[in-house]
Amino acid sequence: MLKTWVGKIYAFGVKIGIFKEELIFNLKLQIIMVKSKYQPVLDLGEKLNVQNGDVQEENGVLKIKGTTKTQYEKNLLWDKIKEIGGDNPSDLKADIKVEDTSVYHRHTVKSGESLSKIAKHYYGDASKYQKIFAANTDKLKDPNLIYPDQELVIPNE
Repeated sequence: MLKTWVGKIYAFGVKIGIFKEELIFNLKLQIIMVKSKYQPVLDLGEKLNVQNGDVQEENGVLKIKGTTKTQYEKNLLWDKIKEIGGDNPSDLKADIKVEDTSVYHRHTVKSGESLSKIAKHYYGDASKYQKIFAANTDKLKDPNLIYPDQELVIPNE
């Protein structure tokens, strides 16, 4: 009878060991899946040169943090997060700070751009070009004359 109990205890121990290994495997798989799901966010963070970045996984939740240069860059990251995980993702927590809150963004003019085109890009409204012009009167004397490689302040709305 003792041998039977020892055999049952041993078999139970083996089952627990197998269950433990399956649990560890499933947790590792969950980590890989959540990281892979949000990889485009991590890639965008690299492209934007997010500072003090950190990525960790805890109980199936990906935790990311870092500091963007401007609010515009922070918004780009949040837009990407929402595109992937919806408006309130349960598998991601993000703590994104902004280094320079005095401006919405700093934009380097490209060939063919105008203040109204830039305003449309950042504000969704081309008529807000005046706001950009007013924030850059130290560099601009005429809203119709901007040049490639000029760095313009895009003010907060």
